[in-house]
Amino acid sequence: VFLSWNTPRARIYREINNIDENLGTAVTVQSMVFGNFSDDSGSGVAFTRNPATGEASFFGEVLFNAAGEDVVAGIRTPLPLSAMQERMPGIYDELHGIQASLEQHYRDMQDIEFTIQEGKLYLLQTRSGKRTGRAAIKIAVEMVRQGMITETEALLRIEPSHVESFLHPMIDPEAERLVIAQGLAASPGACSGKAVFSADEAVEMAKQDEPCILIRRETTPEDIHGMRVAEGILTELGGMTSHAAVVARGMGVCAITGCSSIKVDQAAGTAETIPIGAAAPLVIKRGDIITLDGTKGEVILGTVNTIAASADSDFQQLLAWADKYRKLKVRANAETPEDATKAREMGAEGIGLCRTEHMFFAAERIKVMRAMILADTDGERKQHLDKLYEFQFADIRSLFTIMDGEPVTIRLLDPPLHEFLPHDEASAREIAQQLGKPAEVVLDKVQQLREVNPMLGFRGCRLTVLYPEITEMQVRAILSAAAVVIQEGKEARPEIMIPLVINVREVRLVTDIIERVKRELFQQNRIFLPYKVGTMMETPRACLGAGRIAREVEFMSFGTNDLTQMTYGFSRDDAGRFIPEYLNQKLIVADPFVSLDTRAVGKLLKMAIQDSRVANSRIKYGICGEHGGDPESIEFCHHAGLDYVSCSPFRLPVARLAAAKAAVMR
Repeated sequence: VFLSWNTPRARIYREINNIDENLGTAVTVQSMVFGNFSDDSGSGVAFTRNPATGEASFFGEVLFNAAGEDVVAGIRTPLPLSAMQERMPGIYDELHGIQASLEQHYRDMQDIEFTIQEGKLYLLQTRSGKRTGRAAIKIAVEMVRQGMITETEALLRIEPSHVESFLHPMIDPEAERLVIAQGLAASPGACSGKAVFSADEAVEMAKQDEPCILIRRETTPEDIHGMRVAEGILTELGGMTSHAAVVARGMGVCAITGCSSIKVDQAAGTAETIPIGAAAPLVIKRGDIITLDGTKGEVILGTVNTIAASADSDFQQLLAWADKYRKLKVRANAETPEDATKAREMGAEGIGLCRTEHMFFAAERIKVMRAMILADTDGERKQHLDKLYEFQFADIRSLFTIMDGEPVTIRLLDPPLHEFLPHDEASAREIAQQLGKPAEVVLDKVQQLREVNPMLGFRGCRLTVLYPEITEMQVRAILSAAAVVIQEGKEARPEIMIPLVINVREVRLVTDIIERVKRELFQQNRIFLPYKVGTMMETPRACLGAGRIAREVEFMSFGTNDLTQMTYGFSRDDAGRFIPEYLNQKLIVADPFVSLDTRAVGKLLKMAIQDSRVANSRIKYGICGEHGGDPESIEFCHHAGLDYVSCSPFRLPVARLAAAKAAVMR
């Protein structure tokens, strides 16, 4: 028994359930009873409630003249407890009475192992029983109604995985599956479809009402049209905060990233993998059907039965209790009317991050964006900016209308400009033809904008330094949209967020532009435009200089994706290649892009809050990186004194629950 602590199965179990490997195991030595002693003997397992549905009914199985090992090992087919009620009614009544007492005593559903030896009942053990997510919530809510536990105890018993089962389709636990590859569980849910290897193929499949899985080495913003229509996304490269992972979570699309056991050949339309235990490689070809389990990160061959997502009254009651006890506000990351509408449905108290660049990736818009970037003169650039203004104004107006009085935090353009441009010569020549420019001019411009390390390069507020007209256009669109919504009788609460600052001088550069645009609009329309200005705290230097920055802003939102990247020196898009081995060798205790590293990144965050509060006691604090939907990170945010967290719309119920658990936990 002691040696079993370090078996492969035990190590995997600890990893799944986040159990400390240093705890060790225990051994109980007791006298033996024999269920296989005679025909009036037997063994079984019973649950005080149905572990699959949560129904309050005595549930279990029994084998007569059999040892307990026969039941749990599955070498014989057990009988339902009703068989024991017929054959041994006295024993059944005794066990039924005991199970009710045990549940009342432990105030939780019990998993009971029992043995009958020569007509006498023995209990071997009882423990809190494992249950499905739906059963967990039903049991917790019913026990509150029965007065067995309190509302706060019910909240503490529910795990994020329990909530996920109501939000996304899940693989049927009874279904057979042939796992052919394992990656990172980037976006939960389950889906089946035909393999496609380009965004355009995915769109064509969607037109034919054919479900598809988009397989790529890695996704880029140019793939957004295919990602939106695909049932699921599978990438060979990338981590939990890669483009594919972030976009998929925001859209509620099932996704597996960093699946290094597959080798994708996009030109050939194939993905090769060697399934565990197989001698020869398996090739997934275009049109082959596969299934993704985004909750476990498993790629499965063929179609597998799933359980549809659906909420019920117990689920809604649990979330109502969560909202009653939590202190943190919960906002959503959203850019489209669809995202904002879904966010309101999921309980968002505003938008904590609107990534304006996502508004320009649609096919008809990215052409204008590329034309603006490739403009030769200021006049030509302004012409294209005027068109981009129309897109920006319409989208932001929709967000204000949907949110009606809730804050909407709009981040100014953040990514490197090269992300909007084609990455290969053939595409560059096609763009040149569309714009009526010489191909060499476009190729030269693409080359000029290409960077060795673009995530640390010409992006964020640095764009304002060379292209202030882009910032002017965005601010004008934000404030004009707010003015129109106010005139329509609704309330607009714009919050303009400056990305990737390193010092207060950058903040002043942008706030001067915002103030000038506001004055111009006021002179034109004579409308008071309320707004707040804040910054995204995502560089270590910004955190260390938070005291000075705080005098110029009204809120700070911690962009922990980039802050983690810069603190660790890990590329968030490439770290998926080596982080699994770091975890395996215990060089780090958790993936820092999944759960916030409270020791280092958290220390920077706390220092920034402490220093900035001295300079500006009215400042508001939030977090808008992917950690905003991670329960462990949310607990840290609660104790660190943040005002809100912001996450993808489909992660909002998990965030609401996690915020409540952090507030009631002792």
